[in-house]
Formats: sequence, structure tokens, C-alpha cells
Amino acid sequence: MHRRILAPSVLAASLLLAIPASATDFTPGAPGIGDPYYPSSGNGGYDVSHYDLRLKYQPATDLLEGTATILATTTQNLSRFNLDFGLAVSEVRVNGTLAKYTKSGTQELEITPAAPLAKGRSVTVVVKYAGKPSELSIDGYTAWHRTPDGGVAAQEPDSAVWWFPSNDHPLDKATYDVSVLVPDGTQAISNGTLQSQSSKLGWTRYNWRSNKPQASYLTTVAIGKFDITTDTLANGLPVINAYSKDLGDNDGAARASIERTKEVAEWLSDLYGPYPFNSVGGYVPNVTSGFALETQTRPYYSPKQFANGANVSVVVHELAHQWYGDSVSVDGWKDIWNNEGFARYAQWLWSEKEGEGTAKELADYVYAQHPADDAFWKVKPGDPGPDNQFDLAVYDRGALALQALRDTVGDTSFFALLKGWPTAHQYGNAKVGDFVLYAEKATGKPLAGLFDTWLYQASKPAAPAAKKAKLAAGVPLTQPKSWKKIAATNEIHDHR
Repeated sequence: MHRRILAPSVLAASLLLAIPASATDFTPGAPGIGDPYYPSSGNGGYDVSHYDLRLKYQPATDLLEGTATILATTTQNLSRFNLDFGLAVSEVRVNGTLAKYTKSGTQELEITPAAPLAKGRSVTVVVKYAGKPSELSIDGYTAWHRTPDGGVAAQEPDSAVWWFPSNDHPLDKATYDVSVLVPDGTQAISNGTLQSQSSKLGWTRYNWRSNKPQASYLTTVAIGKFDITTDTLANGLPVINAYSKDLGDNDGAARASIERTKEVAEWLSDLYGPYPFNSVGGYVPNVTSGFALETQTRPYYSPKQFANGANVSVVVHELAHQWYGDSVSVDGWKDIWNNEGFARYAQWLWSEKEGEGTAKELADYVYAQHPADDAFWKVKPGDPGPDNQFDLAVYDRGALALQALRDTVGDTSFFALLKGWPTAHQYGNAKVGDFVLYAEKATGKPLAGLFDTWLYQASKPAAPAAKKAKLAAGVPLTQPKSWKKIAATNEIHDHR
């Protein structure tokens, strides 16, 4: 037998670790992550690495029963911590031991473990709960959409609160396993790949896995009766699309759009770099809302997006978000331009590719549509404020900023930026200012003034000389052929 002899310094350190900290060294985690737009969103004191959600849902009554197992690491000495959640909780365990809990307001679940948690410790939290998500409303806002045959969770900036407890802010991304038990004949769709499916005694369980970091609002579940189509990208990744079986007149247009997901994803991969996740696709539930959302790997589309016929432009927008918004997520919600400006510009690039109007022509057209006194120019895409976070200006003026950047640095540098940025920040978070610094470093050009003009000034930027001459001469701008299809997607930003 050999006895290991510790060096004095190592022995001292180990003794210190064995000494319990004073109770006064442990403090509650913050009830918000620090986002000024949404002070109650997210929480402090820990970082989640994985969610395992085991759910049972009855479509007839909208009753959702769940057990959420959350793996996290403490980032401070914690006496108490919060999760964001709205349904009724029946039990909480922390590291296997029953914990005290209470609700604060509509979405704060305050948990006090039996013993305080030291900084840097791995923690397992198990929350058992049940309720009817459709009965939960926060300030008149809901993320749960009842359908004739089930329910859907999809909203921005919040959706998790309606169906699972979480650290509900994009700063704390995690991987997910979502397992849903539903009556036979009903299907459950979520993010990532379907790992398995099994039936027993009149119920079917669907097990989905999303194996790359994912923000809580990008996590979705759709329960109902769907027609599911499958394919693979050229690199072998699965394509999974789903359509409610009762879409009616919108069914054909929806399929004519979303069945081009493979084509669009491969085009975007050439533009932005390799697709960052384990599957791609989209789904169209029978909901009454009008928006679309970039839920990770499986964007959500309202049937209304296809009320006037097929529209591939909305598919381009939501798939562009898989790089800009999902893989590289906002640091705070004021950084929304990092998502929406680029997704809108992707629609302009698709128009250019399809020969239906170049991005430059679309930029000139948008610029001319809004006179200097238009409220459009009062919104600052770089920090629009919570009331204007999804204003059209964040999208269209945000895309104008990218066209101005392209005009300044040239196509070679511009397209290198579009590909380099999501690679440099893959699976992370970033601020608008981070992109400005990245663009300056990558191009070697001073660009802060350009971005300040287009993203932060509440006024219409001056037109370039060539455009000024056209405007002064009264030369009419021809509406690009793609404009109506792009404009028809404007409701994608109307989340509330």
C-alpha cells in the first residue's frame, strides 16, 4: 500500500476547502440576469448546461404535466436561487433533497435548498409541475397557442415560462432533451432530432434532442396531428418539416415554401459557413397568430404567412437566424439588430440570387419610401428600446446599415464578414458593438461612424451623391419584383 503525501501548500488548500463557509457568505441569486429591457428575465447565481424535460400532455383539456431536470453550475455562493416559471409546482429537489420553494409574481419560482450551495458546484434541480398553459397570461401576453388538436409553445422574447422552468434569457444557453407523452394518433415535435418513439397503452412518447447550446425562447414544442416530411442536406443532416393536417387553403402554399428549406439551407451554408446544428426544418401548426419565429433547427411559421401564396422569403429569413440569432445570440435584447438586420438582409440577398431585384435596388427603394420626418428614422436599430424592439425599422433600417457597409468595404470583404462572424462567435452571445469591432478589425477600415449613422442616430442618413442626383432629378425608383413578397413577411416581427 502506498500513501500519498501532500505538499504543504496542497495540504493547506485542501484543508481550506473542507472548512465550511459562514452562512453570511451565501446570498440569494438575483431574480433577473441584468437585461435592462426585461429586468425580470433570467436569473443570477448559476449557469445551466442541460435541460431534460419529461412531459405528458392531454390535448382535449390542455393539461400539461412535467418533470424538469436541470443541470447547472453555481457562479456564486448561493443561499437561494430563482427559476422563471408560471405553472403550479408540486415538488422541487436540489441534488436529490427536497427544497423549499415559493412563487413570486407571475413567473419567479424562488428555491431555497436544504443546504446552501458553494460557488463552482455542480447542481441538479428537479421540478415537478402541472397546469394548463393556455390559462397563463403575463401582462396580456401569451406564448402558448391552443390549436384544434393540441398546443404550441413559440414566442419571443419569452416562451419557456409557459411550459418549463428555466433561466429564461439568451445569455444562458444549454442543450436539451425533450420527451413528450401524448395520446396515440397525436404527435409531438420539438427541436433537433427525434431520438426514439414508442407506444404503450394508448399513449405515444416522442424523444427529441438538441445537442448544441440553445436559448430558452428558441426551444419549442408542438403537439397535434401533423403530416411530416423528411429529407437530408447534402452533408447528411436531416431535414424535418411538419404541417398541421387542417391548414385548409394555406396548406399548398405553406408546403411550396417550406419544402424549399433544403435548398435555402444549402445556399445559406455557402454564404455563412457550415450549418451549425444537428437538423433543419420548419413546422406550420394551425394557429391564429400571424408571425414566424426562428425556433432552433425547426422554425415556427403561422399559416397566415402563406395566406397570399407561397413565400420562400420568410423561410430565408428564419433559416438565416440559425446563424444570426440562434448560433450567435444576443448578449442583451437591445442587441436585436444582430439578429433581425442580418435576417432581413438575407431576404435581400435571396432576391438578388433569384434575379428579382438586387440588395442595392431594395435598399434604394426602402430608403426612398421613408421621408426624413417619418417615424421610421426615429427608431435606433442598435438600441431601439423595449417598445420598439420588433419595429420594422430594426429590420429594414437594420438591413440598410448592412448595405451601407457593403458599399463601403466592397463585396469581397463584406461577404467574408458575413461568413466570419458566425464562425468567430459560434454558439455564443454578442453585442452590436462586438460586430462593429469585428468588422473594423477584419476590414482594416474605421467603421464606427458608419454604424453610428445607420444604427444610433434618430434621423435619416444623407444619401450618397449618386442617389442624391437621382432623387433631385425626380427619377422614379422601380419597385423590385421581390418587394411584395418581402413586405408580406413584415408580420414576422409582430410577436405580441
